[in-house]
Amino acid sequence: MANSTKPLAEALRPTRFEDFVGQEHLLGEDRPLATLAKQRAVHSMILWGPPGSGKTTLARLFASNSDAHWIAISAVLAGVKDVRAAIEEAREQSPRQTVLFVDEVHRFNKAQQDAFLPHVESGMLTLIGATTENPAFEVNSALLSRTHVYVLHRLESHHIEEIVGRALRTTDKSYTLSNDGLSLLLGIADGDARRALNTIEAALRLNIYDLDVDAIERAAGQSFRQFDKGGDAFYDQISALHKAIRGSDPDASLYWFTRMIDGGCDPLYVARRLVRIATEDIGTADPRCLQLAIAARDAYHHLGSPEGELALAEAVLYFASVPKSNAVEIAYENAKAFVRSNPSHPVPLRFRNAPTRLAKSLGHGDGYRYAHDEDDAFAVGERYFPDEVPDQQFYFPTERGIEQQIKTRLSKLRALNERAKR
Repeated sequence: MANSTKPLAEALRPTRFEDFVGQEHLLGEDRPLATLAKQRAVHSMILWGPPGSGKTTLARLFASNSDAHWIAISAVLAGVKDVRAAIEEAREQSPRQTVLFVDEVHRFNKAQQDAFLPHVESGMLTLIGATTENPAFEVNSALLSRTHVYVLHRLESHHIEEIVGRALRTTDKSYTLSNDGLSLLLGIADGDARRALNTIEAALRLNIYDLDVDAIERAAGQSFRQFDKGGDAFYDQISALHKAIRGSDPDASLYWFTRMIDGGCDPLYVARRLVRIATEDIGTADPRCLQLAIAARDAYHHLGSPEGELALAEAVLYFASVPKSNAVEIAYENAKAFVRSNPSHPVPLRFRNAPTRLAKSLGHGDGYRYAHDEDDAFAVGERYFPDEVPDQQFYFPTERGIEQQIKTRLSKLRALNERAKR
């Protein structure tokens, strides 16, 4: 390999924005990070994305592109002492800009995150945090308000293929990667460039010149011994499972589930997809499915393989058998579009909390009708949108499953409200 002293993923890490692969929504022409790179500038940011999507590489590129001093720490390993040392190092570099990269920033507790605030605010530190978790839940609001959040997407197959091609071109020997071997590698990578490169590196160290399916399986290890042995790409299989459940075919659904487990797929990957299916394809037609998806995932955590896979199989069969509805997804998209295109009107006084004497004196809570004190626990004629916003309907329940009952009840309540307006 070009540099055998470094892992392949590290040796191939881009040193120029032009060589970075993927994240076109951020780095394409006139996109936010592309504009920042052209200005040779960097500001505090949180990079949120899956493993192997380029978070660390982007942080390094911005630091070098702006000629900033680079400090990197991992929230998994670092303690208060490391944080203080980083702050002191940044102080010594002043007035030169310092980029402090914190990998897995969500692992820091609130006190550790707060320690950065005054130094980020003063400009002594430019913080770039990397996280695989939703920063809205895992990063405290004070730190979020001082950073920009950029969402990185899972790399597509053509991105991984380009990165793998570069890796093979850096070798000093003639390695070939067959089409079937590439398909298997793309499935194993699961959008993670580092995983793809680690697999290639393992094959090269085994002195395997012809990287076919058998070679990739050997390099990937036992967990992928039979992966995708039918020749289908990994995402074709998960797509087939998803569509079979959506199409209410329990037998085909169980077939695809079994194919994936037999091929070495991580059962927790399927468990996560089941959570998505429960909300995206079944929704309020049978809201129990979301509970079942979480329970099946927890059962697998508790039991492990192979016993825990039976809980996932139960969820697959049930999901495929119940009524389907995407009304929740449509309602959410409708609401997002409306909120983004309209002003943020204040909460009406009658709905505001009044925990203090001052709040009460300002009229908070005045005129609020407590629904439980009214007939059928419904305040006929009351409006819950901001006063400036006319009534909207985002949610249109179907007549399938429990949604049929929901639709009947909501229609009745809307009729009561209409009569109250007359």
